[in-house]
Amino acid sequence: MSLLTVDKVASGWEPVRAAFLEGFEKNEEHGAGVAVYHRGQCVVDLMGGWRDKDHTIPYGTDALQVVFSTTKGITSIAVAICVERGLLDYNEKVVTYWPEFADKGKGDVTVAQLLSHRAGLYTVDGDITLEEALDWDTVTGRLAATAPRFPVDSTHGYHAITFGWLAGELVRRVSGKSIGQFVRDEITSPLNAEFHIGLPEELEPRVARLMAHPIPKFTPEVAKLMMERSAPGTKGAEALGLNGAFGNGVFNKPEVHRAMIPGANGIGNARSLARIYAATVGEVDGVRILGEETRSRATVSNTPKGEMDQVLISETDFAMGFMVHCPRTPFSGPTSFGHDGAGGSSSFADPSRELGFSYVMNTMMTVADSDPRRERLIAAAVQSADAS
Repeated sequence: MSLLTVDKVASGWEPVRAAFLEGFEKNEEHGAGVAVYHRGQCVVDLMGGWRDKDHTIPYGTDALQVVFSTTKGITSIAVAICVERGLLDYNEKVVTYWPEFADKGKGDVTVAQLLSHRAGLYTVDGDITLEEALDWDTVTGRLAATAPRFPVDSTHGYHAITFGWLAGELVRRVSGKSIGQFVRDEITSPLNAEFHIGLPEELEPRVARLMAHPIPKFTPEVAKLMMERSAPGTKGAEALGLNGAFGNGVFNKPEVHRAMIPGANGIGNARSLARIYAATVGEVDGVRILGEETRSRATVSNTPKGEMDQVLISETDFAMGFMVHCPRTPFSGPTSFGHDGAGGSSSFADPSRELGFSYVMNTMMTVADSDPRRERLIAAAVQSADAS
């Protein structure tokens, strides 16, 4: 059978197909998808490979994929919709909407500081089990009772998993809906897109299994940096594993898929994510989910230039939940915004090019910074957009 299970590419966008196939030719992929919207139209929709390591189940049009922190971008869109409707204000204190959050000296934390990883809440106080972490009320209650790990707004440190519960609880408090329900009602349903925060049990058979790509041999300098980021006892280990609650392989577990972890366990496909992002910068089939003013406010950096991320030990740049274009997260240019995810996934919009882009995959690649598959695909999309 053909490697490609979905092969829809508009004239002029063939470089994206070539870049996509290169990942398979270099044995960097098992299964993956990439999609691009340009000026409100789908110009690339590609899927190919396999959903399993034994290559028995094609990565076809119905495949769904865990996208890790790419989920944060969709959660940030949900927050921005609440801001646009006057339910939230980025400059307001979190306690205005979530009174219990004031505990342990957090009464002055603003929504903006929370969303841009400046609240010092990259983990919870004390031990926490996976079962507790999968229960919304338990984990949000633990976060409300946690003391900041650094003085609020003194620096930033990536809230790798906790971001989603913090932002999602704000959405729940002001809308009366869980973050999963809000995304369904206000984002995916109007756009006829498929993305889940809290996967319905009946969809579990469609989820592609995550697999690890062989870890490359790093230079001593890079190996040292990787250890500083994630070795036991580091801030990275606390943030990425939530004090050990999330160990290796847990994101392949159905019970984790069913839970709402809006910083890390969104499940969908590239065509839906690209469609959603396209609808933040223009109309897609008559639907636009964010107005220009709100989108502009939500995507202005709230990170001082040159400030080191205390968790990722590199310079990262965050707006209102969104990553913005910078050397560590190079999207398509200065106006682009979105979020990448562990292992390689990435979704973003570029207002200057009227572009919505998404790449998802089931092969987790360990890299120091940017993923080469993602870099090739973004470069090809930019080349095609600029030539159109």
